[in-house]
Amino acid sequence: MSKIAVVILNWNGEELLEQFLPSVQNFSKGAAIYVADNASTDNSISFIRTNYPEIKIIQNTSNGGYAKGYNDALQYVDADIFCLLNSDVEVTENWLMPIQNHFNEHPEVAIIQPKILDYKRKEYFEYAGAAGGFIDQLGYPFCRGRIFQALEKDKGQYDDVKEIFWATGACLFIKSNVFRELKGFDEDYFAHQEEVDLCWRAHNHGYKIFYVGTSKIYHLGGSTLSNMNPKKTFLNFRNSLYSITKNLPRKKAFPIIFFRLLLDGVAGLRFILQGKFSHCFAILKAHLSFYINFFKIFKKREKTKYMPNYYTVKSIVWSHFVYHNRKFKNLVKH
Repeated sequence: MSKIAVVILNWNGEELLEQFLPSVQNFSKGAAIYVADNASTDNSISFIRTNYPEIKIIQNTSNGGYAKGYNDALQYVDADIFCLLNSDVEVTENWLMPIQNHFNEHPEVAIIQPKILDYKRKEYFEYAGAAGGFIDQLGYPFCRGRIFQALEKDKGQYDDVKEIFWATGACLFIKSNVFRELKGFDEDYFAHQEEVDLCWRAHNHGYKIFYVGTSKIYHLGGSTLSNMNPKKTFLNFRNSLYSITKNLPRKKAFPIIFFRLLLDGVAGLRFILQGKFSHCFAILKAHLSFYINFFKIFKKREKTKYMPNYYTVKSIVWSHFVYHNRKFKNLVKH
């Protein structure tokens, strides 16, 4: 069986560790557990050392966000499979076995995510990942079980095993050799959608990504940034443009970027009409940051075979807001 290391990234999260570490400790038999600390200033480290002396601690020298935090920490982790787990996740009994089995039985699979349910409303899917991630032709990410803010109730409709486009960073299993081959996360993202970029690059390298619905976890969500925090709006809009620039052939990337900029303008206008002026300003900042960093990001394009059929639907924006499709099963690729 493959050796798994569960690596939890922490920054000033003592209360979250106190709440959620017990389930990880109780239900992760056979796996090594690490806490990678992003230079916390609270009592996180002393709490772990006092209450969980068997958990390994990696102390990063700075808070470089999700991307740099994991890139720095995983250099010191020896395992066949890394499980990157948010600190606000409650795992369930036997959650690792289905994942481990799928890796062992399907060597072409490089990345897996489990079913992600809402910790506060456990009968519903959770925003960050739900039942596996996809993108539309314009690079907008969405999930089975979650389209924009519309969350589905878990009725067993996604208790399956399915190939997906991206796996959530809230709980992402990746083969260590693949993580190193891809040179980890892009640290220019800082946080949010860096997992989409990582998965996109994995596809371009010929790897497969799967959702395994027989494993489930409960995610609190919003413990770093809430879904409607302007900083998250900034990161999501900017980083999505980064991923398109890096991971599509030029002939496809440039027209899509143009349309995305127009649609982002529409989103900004919508925020104004809703009185959410800080979110409109966040989109403007995202575009400015994209322009400033464009050539830096463009240079990161790899000489690789780009994935031809990357999208599930042409426009999730059109499907959701015009046709009012709120469930994955109603989406049609046209």
